[in-house]
Amino acid sequence: MSDRDPVKGQGAQFNTHNPFLSVRYVKEHMEGLDEEETINPKTEFLTETPRKIVNKVTSPDIGHALSMNPYQGCEHGCIYCYARNSHQYWGYSAGVDFERKIIVKPNAPELLEKQLKSKSWKVSPIMLSGNTDCYQPIERKTKLTRRMLEVLLKHRHPVGIITKNALILRDLDLLTELNKHNLVHVNISLTTVDEDLRRRMEPRTASAKRRLEVVSTLTSNNIPVNVMVAPVIPGLNSHEIPELVKAAADHGAQSAAYIMVRLNGSIKDLFEDWVQQHFPDRAEKVLNQVRACHGGQLNDSRWGKRMKGDGPVAVSIANLFAVARRKHMAGRKMKPLNVSAFRNRGLDQLELF
Repeated sequence: MSDRDPVKGQGAQFNTHNPFLSVRYVKEHMEGLDEEETINPKTEFLTETPRKIVNKVTSPDIGHALSMNPYQGCEHGCIYCYARNSHQYWGYSAGVDFERKIIVKPNAPELLEKQLKSKSWKVSPIMLSGNTDCYQPIERKTKLTRRMLEVLLKHRHPVGIITKNALILRDLDLLTELNKHNLVHVNISLTTVDEDLRRRMEPRTASAKRRLEVVSTLTSNNIPVNVMVAPVIPGLNSHEIPELVKAAADHGAQSAAYIMVRLNGSIKDLFEDWVQQHFPDRAEKVLNQVRACHGGQLNDSRWGKRMKGDGPVAVSIANLFAVARRKHMAGRKMKPLNVSAFRNRGLDQLELF
């Protein structure tokens, strides 16, 4: 951790130790002093060629679901991101590495097609992405997400997308075609309308104004949109819930949901450092309210509790959200995804008889 001014355009300010590594990287000085490894602010793009791209999600809080991620790590730099911990499995830190060492999976579209063509494939909506944002900046160059949507459209396979990047509008043509068969849901993450907070908390993301424009554009094309008020951080953005839900409704969203912040693993240290640097006057209040929602801990792995929290603060937030949704979104709901239009072009025609 550092007592220097925070680096602008960066969420994490240091690299946490990777618990899966037995060594810690430091810089040795002639004077015999050790300091944490110097951070390279330039983004690196690394290539990985996995053997499959669609994975099962077995979390009891989510239910049995499928997800696929063309990227690992995320340039958006959101300080609270739960996916930071997963970067450690690849040998990197959940801190600055997560934002600056981005793993690209160039064979993702081909792997998706291979899995959909499998005789054993069972149709179920796939979340794109379940881990890091599939429309982060590198997507503009690689177009992996677009190519995966093309595969899904070809096979008439249902998909849910979650993003906070306006780049999704580049693929409006594909989303429109998918929606003709009820094959797509879009989830737009909307955390705050306070631009100063957004720039500090989610430094390289689209502004709230731009995200709401995305909601308007998608819904004007009849594409179903759910706005995710996520994460809710008590003492930072929890008071904005009514305004966020109203804004989502005013821009045409069919539904809204929220998730409570939880700071598992290395995210706890990163968030504590961040809130102390950016909001020293209320850092302890924020941290104490987060603890109050998670059984007195910043970390919370309790199934059934971790996504919404419990205790008086969590109940107050739940009630505030429920009132806002009843007031602004009464009668609205997402239409179900179609699982009956699937076309498996991997089967030989003779096998159909």
